Amino acid sequence: MNIDQELDTCGLNCPLPILKTKKALSTMQSGQVLRVRSTDAGSSRDFQAFSKQTGHVLLEQSQQDAEFVFLIQRK
Repeated sequence: MNIDQELDTCGLNCPLPILKTKKALSTMQSGQVLRVRSTDAGSSRDFQAFSKQTGHVLLEQSQQDAEFVFLIQRK
């Protein structure tokens, strides 16, 4: 999968990962993919709710140890 932009929000707690993701997506074109890395334990739930509310597509989410990775496609 082609990743157009990456965002590292490791060490930040809610709501900062979502706010930084929203800002990053606003600079991207429709259909582009953003990879977000986070260590916030609630980020899985937060990113699912974010994509439902905004219409951006949560393509994939994974966890490796204490790090969560999300692939989000801009609507």
